[in-house]
Formats: sequence, structure tokens, C-alpha cells
Amino acid sequence: MGRWVGDELGAFGLSGVPRGTIPAMSTPTISDVLALVGRTAPWSKAAGWDPVGLQLGDPARPANQVAVCHEVTEAVVGAIEAQRVDLLISYHPLLFKPTTSLVAGTSPSGRAFRLASAGVGLAVAHTNFDAADGGTADALADVLGLGDTTGFGPAGGPTSVKVVTFVPESHVEAVAEAMAAAGAGQIGNYTACSFRAAGTGTFRPDSWAQPVAGDVDKLNREQEIRVEMVAPKSAEAAVAAAIAQHHPYQEPAYDVFDRRGSDGMIGRVGRPPGGTTVRSFSQLVAAKLGGDVRLSWAGSDLNLVAVVPGSGAGFIDDAIAEGAKALVTGDIGHHEARRAIDRGISIIDPGHARTERPGVGALFDLIADSVEGTIDLTGIDPTPWEGVQ
Repeated sequence: MGRWVGDELGAFGLSGVPRGTIPAMSTPTISDVLALVGRTAPWSKAAGWDPVGLQLGDPARPANQVAVCHEVTEAVVGAIEAQRVDLLISYHPLLFKPTTSLVAGTSPSGRAFRLASAGVGLAVAHTNFDAADGGTADALADVLGLGDTTGFGPAGGPTSVKVVTFVPESHVEAVAEAMAAAGAGQIGNYTACSFRAAGTGTFRPDSWAQPVAGDVDKLNREQEIRVEMVAPKSAEAAVAAAIAQHHPYQEPAYDVFDRRGSDGMIGRVGRPPGGTTVRSFSQLVAAKLGGDVRLSWAGSDLNLVAVVPGSGAGFIDDAIAEGAKALVTGDIGHHEARRAIDRGISIIDPGHARTERPGVGALFDLIADSVEGTIDLTGIDPTPWEGVQ
């Protein structure tokens, strides 16, 4: 049986992020374990297309035994069925697309059926963990010896809105707190985030209006505070209702804007060891990650290297904008490699899964540091390719 480790192991876990605060010896729930992951890798930092979080299971159920894997393959499901596991945490999502049925078979939905039948919950930490401090991108940069690393390549987060309203100062806190309670104002691990600016509002109430302040049939000027808060698109109606309920005006004014921003950074760019060339660095990548690499060579100069775990073809232009002369990532196609050479950046492709392995190990460490007896299934290789000699 696993044990939830509290503060007796120290106040901080991966990359200085506070560990869970549930007392030692208590049993964590699935929700507790998800909260642990979310403190290191906020779920809101995932790409908008990425189905992170709980995919199967009841968040209120105990998580006595937790396992971590790279991808939910047939071999992983078989290992899970051979022992009692309450929660499986996978780096790759199992159900990438909506499904209308869960039927036994060798398919993602078939594996989901087997997990559900065995009473196993399934959670996914993918692009949110790529972007996290100490997550997949950082782990890849670290194992390759890059220094002075910074993030690049916005993930393209989920659809969100910015809600703006105008409130007399006497009611600002009540309205802002209600908006936050309805789901607004969360950015990463921070809640109740808002921007406020003072200004003057004008209005002329009709003769049948019932203004809280000002005179009917006259142009009135009121000192107001402009309050701006971000919110998930799904919370838009709840936030608007909170404004209507807590705003003192008969006709509270508010605006809703579609937005992009506060994205997690999927990649890292940093300096390689001194004297490294593109070719020697590609040899280093092969040695550190194991196996062969594909190299599309655009020149020997190598002042900065960009890394993107998994499939990074969509971040070639971002890497160029950062000044990188080489990009380490997987799943690069012929035409993408040719375009990269034309634009002066070399591509080092060790394969999709190999670029993720250091980060998947970090994900296991994060869970194992707080849940005793966590089962390590990260060694089950999800790579579908085999080398032929």
C-alpha cells in the first residue's frame, strides 16, 4: 500500500515547488495526486488540443497504489492488470480524440475499457509537464548539457477570455471576489489575478430608471475602477452571472474579449558546451539519448541549441527567431528538414520518444517523491519502430 509523504521529507519537491500538504500516513485520493502534479505543472499551461488531467476514474477515490508510464501501450495495460493499481499517470494521452464507445480490443478505446474494467484511474500530464520548471523540456536540455536556458515556443493554451467590468470603489472587492469564485483570475499557480485602474464613468438615467447613484435625467460622473480578469471560455457565463449578482448598478457594464496569452513554453534554448560543432553535438545527443540520430546539417556554427520534446516540427520558426543554429526534436519530415536547412538551422532528430524519456523520468520522480511505492513503468518503450540490420 502506498503512503502519502508529507513535510517530513522536506518542504520542497521538484524544482523548488512545494510538496503536498496532506499529513503523512494519510491516504491520498486521486484528486490529491492530480493537485500535486498541478502545483508543479499547472494544467492550464497545456496546449489547447491536449487532453490532460483525469481521463478515467473518480477523483474522490483513494490512490493507494500509483503507477507512472510513458504511454498506455498493451504492455503497460498488461503490467497494470497483473497488480493492484488505483491510478496510472501517463505522459502521452490515451484518448486523444473523443470516442463514442469503449469496447475491448487492441485500440486506445479498448485499452481504456480494460483499465476501467480493472478499476484503474488514468491521468495524463503531457504538454503542461513539457512547459513546467523541471519538466520534460528542462530535463532534455539538462541531459544534453545546455546552459543559460530559457523557454521558447508558446504551447497555444486552451480558449480563454478576458472579462472587464467597471465598479464603484466601494464594491470592487466584492465583485472581484465573486468573479474569482466563478472561475476567473487564475494564471498558473496564482488565483485572484486582476488588473485594476481608476477612471470616470458617465451615465444619464432615464426618468423611469432606478440608479444607485446620480440623478435621473442628468449626466452623472462617477469614479469607478476598471477590473480585468482572465477566465476559461467555459466559465464565461458563470463570471458574467457573478458580476450581475454582486455589482451594485442596475445595469452593470462589462465586456468579454477572446484572448491568447499566459501560455506555457514547450521548448528550451541554451548554450552548448564550448567548442561544440553541430556534428559533435549530434554525436552527444546519440550518446545521451541512446540509438541513432538523423542530422540535417546547415553549418558548423553552434552558439545556441533549441530543444523540443516529442514532435517539434511546428517550432522550427520559433527556434530560428531565438537565434538557435540547431534544433533537437523528433518526427521531422523530409520537407521540414529541407526548409530548415534553407533557413540556416540544423535539425538533430533522435526520435519522438527518446527526446521525451528524460522528462518522463522526471515525472516519475515527482510522483515517487510524494507517493511511497509508486510503480515505475516508464521503461516500457512506446516507440513503434524497430531497427533492421
